[in-house]
Amino acid sequence: MTQMEMAKRGIISEEMKKTAKEEGIEAEIVRKRIAEGKAVIPANKLRKLQKPIIVGEGFSVKVNANIGTSKGFSSLEEEKEKARVAIEYGADALMVLSTWGDLKAIRKAIIEISPIPVGSVPIYDSAVKSYEIGKNVVDFSEKDFLEMVIDHAKDGIDFMTIHVGVTQRVLEFIRKSKRTLKIVSRGGSIIAGWMLKNKKENPFYKYFDELLGIAKEYDITLSLGDGMRPGAIVDASDSQQFEELFVLGELVEKARKKDVQVMIEGPGHLPLNEIEMNVKLMKKAGKGAPIFLLGPLPTDRAMGYDHIASAVGGALAGYLGADFLCYVTPSEHISLPTIEDVREGVIASKIAATIADVARGNVNAWKLEREMAIARKEFNWEKMFRLSIAGKIAKEKHSKRPYDGDGCSMCGPFCAIKIAEECL
Repeated sequence: MTQMEMAKRGIISEEMKKTAKEEGIEAEIVRKRIAEGKAVIPANKLRKLQKPIIVGEGFSVKVNANIGTSKGFSSLEEEKEKARVAIEYGADALMVLSTWGDLKAIRKAIIEISPIPVGSVPIYDSAVKSYEIGKNVVDFSEKDFLEMVIDHAKDGIDFMTIHVGVTQRVLEFIRKSKRTLKIVSRGGSIIAGWMLKNKKENPFYKYFDELLGIAKEYDITLSLGDGMRPGAIVDASDSQQFEELFVLGELVEKARKKDVQVMIEGPGHLPLNEIEMNVKLMKKAGKGAPIFLLGPLPTDRAMGYDHIASAVGGALAGYLGADFLCYVTPSEHISLPTIEDVREGVIASKIAATIADVARGNVNAWKLEREMAIARKEFNWEKMFRLSIAGKIAKEKHSKRPYDGDGCSMCGPFCAIKIAEECL
């Protein structure tokens, strides 16, 4: 049975118990939210996750880290190190988005070493396969769509981005669109290109029932991809974006009826003042399904520092109801991320998620904030480092400019905390 099927029957799975303990709540609350479709536990039946997570309403905001190869930069060892670093700095899930090299071998290697859920985008494999044999990236059959999904499921993938909302009707909006950047989603562009060339409906949409059958067999959580997401804030919140969202909302209900866990992906580029409207609309259209957002980025002019812009947007989006933040690295829009980029991206996104959790009144988040306040009062540096989101880096900085007495080298003997404790 799938997690949702068990939840609907009143069964509390081991994954539900583990995530409830991690969240500091009763397992029955987890079961109820899974049964309602307001939360998901991405966990393929074929592997036993060491650290399952729950994503959705009422739970801590989670962070996903994308890794993967590209043409000219394909190293399994580097990808494994990226995965290790992402996990070390607090990523709750990984997505393997490789587009070069032995994709299956890379995917299986990451799954093997990862104690946390691993996601993928199967349509990339179809495009890469076509490219490698000298064909256009959209030259593959309808059969290839579902075969790649099955292949990823058998490898142990826990959640998959499926760009199922790019329908023929949605394509009409693209043709009439006044967008500066028509499509920025790789998966969305591949699907749209295939549909236009073959003059057929999106196979993922056409064969959605078959797709649900595969997802149910392996208990794959489907992440309904936003192929029409805006790629610049000047294109945000348009009819092209929302028409796809409404399609995804309809498919959420179909998935739930088949006991398949599902979440909805959201736009990556939104001006700050439109984040609230988008998050609330996604929750309403998706019938309360978990929201998976890339960023979001409230400015397009932070190249080289997009992880910081993303943290600003992510903190607000998380506070307003987003459940799952996909990190953005400093290399976003510039180059394939390095190991250091992955680390910086995870840290920035974890900061955003933490800020959101505090603002939402998360009990665990506030407990840690209180502990940090006491540690600062007592000048307990080791505890401060332990409680920090990036304690290892904080410790390194502290050691580079040490101070002999209580406090740090920022204020030295004029430390406000020290003076207050001595005088008050």
